[in-house]
Amino acid sequence: MTDSSQAEHHAATAKIQARRGFSIVWIVPIVALVIGGWLAFKAISEKGPTIAITFSSAEGLEAGKTKIKFKDVEIGQVETIVLSGDASHVVVSAKMIKGSEPYLTDQTKFWVVRPRINGGSVSGLGTMFSGAYIGIDGSKKGNPAFSFTGLETPPVVTVGQPGRHFMLHAEALGSLDVGAPVYYRQIQVGQVVSYGFDQDGKAVDVKIFIEAPHHTRITENTRFWNASGFDVSLNAQGLKVDTQSMISIVSGGIAFDAPREGTPGEEAKENAVFFLYADRNATQEKKYTMRNYWMLLFDESVRGLSIGAPVELYGIKLGEVVDLSLEFDVDKKKFQVPVVIAVEPERVSAAKKEAALKIVETNPEAFMKSLVEQQGLRAQLQSANLLTGQLMINMVFAPDAPKATLSRHGDFRVIPTIPGSFEKLQESLSRIITNLEKVQFDQIGAELQQTLKETRNTVNGFGGLAGKLDKETAPQVQATLAELQKTLVELQQSVGKDSPLNYNARKTLEELNQTLRSFRELADTLELRPQSVIFGKETKKNE
Repeated sequence: MTDSSQAEHHAATAKIQARRGFSIVWIVPIVALVIGGWLAFKAISEKGPTIAITFSSAEGLEAGKTKIKFKDVEIGQVETIVLSGDASHVVVSAKMIKGSEPYLTDQTKFWVVRPRINGGSVSGLGTMFSGAYIGIDGSKKGNPAFSFTGLETPPVVTVGQPGRHFMLHAEALGSLDVGAPVYYRQIQVGQVVSYGFDQDGKAVDVKIFIEAPHHTRITENTRFWNASGFDVSLNAQGLKVDTQSMISIVSGGIAFDAPREGTPGEEAKENAVFFLYADRNATQEKKYTMRNYWMLLFDESVRGLSIGAPVELYGIKLGEVVDLSLEFDVDKKKFQVPVVIAVEPERVSAAKKEAALKIVETNPEAFMKSLVEQQGLRAQLQSANLLTGQLMINMVFAPDAPKATLSRHGDFRVIPTIPGSFEKLQESLSRIITNLEKVQFDQIGAELQQTLKETRNTVNGFGGLAGKLDKETAPQVQATLAELQKTLVELQQSVGKDSPLNYNARKTLEELNQTLRSFRELADTLELRPQSVIFGKETKKNE
């Protein structure tokens, strides 16, 4: 115990002091934490959105390999491909790059790029070696979206290209398709971008893109028409075939030009709306806003009359047929065909056109009533084309027609009708057939046979007579002709140039001539000296 106590007495007391300096040991984990945080921040900040695209099939697509490209630049990659719940389509999940968010809207389009032959163009040949990829047509317009439905047909990508888009409103699409060319005077200046139904679903809206600088040619009055196929027309100059190109014949196309009459107007803006006409001739037709509807009641066949058939007056189009049907009149116990026509009064010119149109617009029934009751306006069916058998409505003035008035049938006023040219022809043919039926062809045939028999007997008789003449009469005739020839020879010798008869005739004529000369001298003497008959001829001195 003594030793230990001494040792404790001599040992120094330990002092514990806290160290305030930074230890180098913490540098490594701190640096690692900073680097990890930076990498995490960088990964999060550079991470693009994940989108889902629905396709009808996954043909050519592979998870982890298929790229999403815009102008051959990779902006995303397919991560997974799964079937939908009802197995009707596939859902592709893709990771997009950072900065693509503004272009992911409900107007953005996706499609699979594969080798395609469309009309006169070939696309996607590069995918035969590198594989299919997903194309994108981004748009900043619309609301942000991350779920899309892929297109089966690739659209035309016009993002970033100089030019303008225009919308064409058409009654039907025809043979147009995405990528169909747009021509200006047979030179391609654009193409069809997309198409679809309008808001009502009763027409088609076709979106086109015109490349710069040709987009400046589109003005407010520019006319567009469907240039698909080719137009054949026959006029006074002969047969004329009009087409834009061979591609437009196969895959369709659109053409435009400024109107021939009037001013072109101001330059059209982006997405301006125009009407797409059926052909070039239709662009020359004026659009009229005023239309009056009337009804025609026919009790004859209207085969060949269709909706859209023209209504003409003096060969000038006034309107068209808009509806026709078959109706049974219970009161009259017969069928009739109501035909509704639309008349456009603006087609008619007048010295005071505005005043005339005002009268027609304010009270069209009174105006039509005066034409029907006072001037005998009637409607009739007439042939529009003899080759196709198409009919048209011809408005004529028939003062000799039975008196009629402007009646009403349902919601329409009825214009009286008269039989058409074909109906009159049919009636004439019916009368001819009726008269022909009254002819007794059997009796005429029997009489003809009897006449032919008698004619045959007569001809046979003439044949026997001719034979008899040839055998009996001909030798006598020949002998008579020989005697006649002999007599003519003797007569020629008797009255010839040196014959006595000819000499005596000449002498007689000379003596007769002298006698006539003496009578002429006697007549002259009596006329000058009538007294010579009593006193005799005076003797001159020298006689």
